[in-house]
Amino acid sequence: MKMKLFETLKLKFEQPDWANNPEFGLIDSILEEHSELIALLEEDITSGEKRNTFGRKDTPSVEQIVRAAIYKELKRLTYRELAYHQGDSRICSHFLKIDELKPYSFQVLQKYISKVGAGNLDRFLVELNRIAIGEGLEDLRQVRQDSTVVGTDIHYPTNNALVWDCIRESHRLLKHLEKEITDLGVRDYTKGAKKTFYKINNTKSKDKRADLFKKQLATFTKSINQVSNAVKKKQRCSVKAAILQLELEGVLPVMRQVYAFTEKREIKGLEVPNDEKLFSIYERHTDIIVKGGRKVQFGHKVDISTGRSNLVLACDIPRGNPRDTDLYGPAMDKLVEDYRAVPRDYATDGGYASAANARHAKEKGIVNVVFNKVVGSMCNQVSSLNMETRLKKWRSGIEANISNLKRGFSLNRCNWKGWAHFKAKVLWGIIGYNIRVMTNALVEMMVPKRKARAA
Repeated sequence: MKMKLFETLKLKFEQPDWANNPEFGLIDSILEEHSELIALLEEDITSGEKRNTFGRKDTPSVEQIVRAAIYKELKRLTYRELAYHQGDSRICSHFLKIDELKPYSFQVLQKYISKVGAGNLDRFLVELNRIAIGEGLEDLRQVRQDSTVVGTDIHYPTNNALVWDCIRESHRLLKHLEKEITDLGVRDYTKGAKKTFYKINNTKSKDKRADLFKKQLATFTKSINQVSNAVKKKQRCSVKAAILQLELEGVLPVMRQVYAFTEKREIKGLEVPNDEKLFSIYERHTDIIVKGGRKVQFGHKVDISTGRSNLVLACDIPRGNPRDTDLYGPAMDKLVEDYRAVPRDYATDGGYASAANARHAKEKGIVNVVFNKVVGSMCNQVSSLNMETRLKKWRSGIEANISNLKRGFSLNRCNWKGWAHFKAKVLWGIIGYNIRVMTNALVEMMVPKRKARAA
């Protein structure tokens, strides 16, 4: 078993800065020894950029961007706080390898960190885990799987609120456009719409609500027509006006969609299928997630697999609200493909239980296949009853892993905008979590030696 990281960290911890920040000491050692990790993210970071190799560097290097993103996650910082830390924190400037007198602005850091996509981040996660496996921190003998929900940064969606959001947002864009195209003739419908919005919120009678919705939708129609006319108004105008018209062109189908399902539900009293609904005009990728009889959540389901070390070995973020049984096989296949190893034991909760999934696991070569609750006449396939009991108890530990991710890395609610950035934020959080798990494991190995030296 190689323990190169262990020996490197022992030397690093002789320096006070690294000893007080073991997580940064660990990832600094890993990035120094494994430049291929940085190379995995280079394509995303440098896309659309022409970088000079000579002269003064006004933009951070790829390595500095990767380090800045990791520092941001481990410290749970905003981009503004990250920019401040460059000059305020000695370990930050040391870890990021920057000149304390010439820090990068938060706009520059955000620009490059946000370019990193989920695909390459997933490969980064796998390679980081392979390093942990090579160091003996994980053996892949036991795997447990569970899913959770990460919410998107939206208010609770109601038909009334969505109509009001559409009217308000379209008027905001139109007012900006009017400054560029003076003869646009924008009318303000927000004052009346806002009053009706509050009246609907405070009205319980179905008949009265229907009347108020008719009034609001009449105002909404005027707003839609106004946006449509602004989009059609083609003339020589500034670049800013052209951009605003493109934004309005993107908002227009959203407004029509919101109008259609609001009329269908609130006026006609018909049910609207989830695939016809929209839950936010800002985060349009948001899905409605219902897990069992629990509270309805708005965001995306995140399916994770962890090992005995508590490292997250695999993460899947599907669209929609797929059943857990449908996530079982693909997650297992990806795990085997990524690490080229088949676990001996595989444990999940009852939501993943099905005869087809049990067969799939056996065909993969897994010895002990355990579901916390089984369905119908099926039973867990284990070498002994004692093994089944132990795996069920061990499986429950993944709840603590999920709680740690949500509380320690702000994954209860994602405030990054857009579907691509949502996935990236979740993966950055998991990478930060894995670095912390690896650090704790290595530091624990050093504790007995430190105690013995002190005695």
